[in-house]
Formats: sequence, C-alpha cells, structure tokens
Amino acid sequence: MTMNAARIDTTPEPLIRLKGVRKVYRTGTREFVAVSDVTMDVNEGEMVSLVGPSGCGKSTLLKILAGLHDAEEGEVRIGNATSAFTPGRDVGMVFQQALLLKWRTILQNVILPAQILGLARREAEARARELLAMVGLSGFETKYPYELSGGMQQRAAIARALVHDPKLILMDEPFGALDALTREKMNLEMLRIWGESRKTIIFVTHSIQEAVFLGSQCAVLTAGPARMADHFPIDLPHPRTLDMKATPEFGAYTKRIYHLLGMG
Repeated sequence: MTMNAARIDTTPEPLIRLKGVRKVYRTGTREFVAVSDVTMDVNEGEMVSLVGPSGCGKSTLLKILAGLHDAEEGEVRIGNATSAFTPGRDVGMVFQQALLLKWRTILQNVILPAQILGLARREAEARARELLAMVGLSGFETKYPYELSGGMQQRAAIARALVHDPKLILMDEPFGALDALTREKMNLEMLRIWGESRKTIIFVTHSIQEAVFLGSQCAVLTAGPARMADHFPIDLPHPRTLDMKATPEFGAYTKRIYHLLGMG
C-alpha cells in the first residue's frame, strides 16, 4: 500500500504584505483619501518599482511602510518568520534631494544613522568606508557636500541609507532632480548597488521607463486616491543595459503601464 506524502509549501513568506490598505487625511471636517485598497506582497531581495502620477499616494504608502503613518484600514505586515522587523532600525530612506548636512563631511554624513541608533563608531565608520567604495566615492570621505555633483551626493545618500544594515530601503524619487544623462548613469549604478547589497528596495518614480528598467517587480498606482491597478514581475535579464530599452520586450512592459494609467 502506498501513502500520499503531504504536500509541503516551499513558497517563501513575503517580507512585506499589504492587503486592502487605506489611508485618510483629515483637516477639520474635510477628508482626503490618500491611499485606497492597495494590496501587494514583496519578497526579500526584490526591487519593486512603484509608479503612478503625482498625488496618487506613493509617498504616503512609503510613510506607512516606514512606520511614520498608520493605515486607516487593511493589513500592513513587515517581517516574516526568518526576519523580524523594527521600523526605526530596519528601514533606510533616500529622498529626491540628498539632504546631506552641509557642515559634515561625506563620511560624517554617511555614519549619521549609525550614530543616532547608538551603534559602535569604529564598526560604523568601517562599514561607511566600505559603502562609499561600493557607490564609487572612495577618496571623497573628507569632502563636503558642496564639493560633490548632484549624482555623487545621491550616491552618498544611498550609502547613508545602507550604513546601519537595514532590511528595507525606501526610495522616494531619488533621481527626479537629476539631469537626464546623470539619471541614466544613476539607474545603472542603482542596479549595480542593488546587485551587490541584495537589499529589499521599494523605488518610487514618475518615470515609466525607469520603473521597467530598475524593477524586478512593478506596482502601478492610479491617480489619487491610489488604487493598485496591477502588480507584476519584470522578466528582463540581468545585467540590464541601456540598449535593452530599445527591445520589444521592454516596450511591451512600458505599453502595459501606459494602458493601466489610461495613457495608451
């Protein structure tokens, strides 16, 4: 007699689970629905592009993930059976502006989160130097922000977000203020840094091409209040090159997003 073996589910538990998330801002008697019915799972080590029009709630969603806002409704779970999560310790953030402190050197800027968290200075400084090397800023440790270009400042900001070894990196339009050529170079750098760090990254952008080029997954939000129009994998090979943007496969993904946003 044979017995059927129990089926074991080997699907990894997601690091992030959002289900029916809704957020409402209130001013006096007025209400503004910023996020409505957002559902998404994100596995460890993924880079998820979050794309949508201005005012659709992308930044609000990042604040919910960072623990800065509570959701009005729905489930927000970050962390899994193998990876506990503490918002203040396990999140790194990169904004549209580098927001480096002008009176601190680049090295001093990068180690700032470690100092705030009370981490050992010697280890933090060693990690900061390693990260500056990873983002291509070796030799700039003693420079001040005004001595660096915009792209270099954003590289320093990325190193700062990684210095305390967070599980999740939230990036809010980090290359939006850069010129087109620098932005293309930073996209390539972002893929390299992600490949080396293997961090879980949520990358907010207005650029459909940037969303496709960077993401292992893409989440598309409609005009506010944000609703998840679609959430799908970007099945393009790595390493990705700028030439890839001219391929039919790349074009098919951009066309899909245009249609989801009512622009096709």
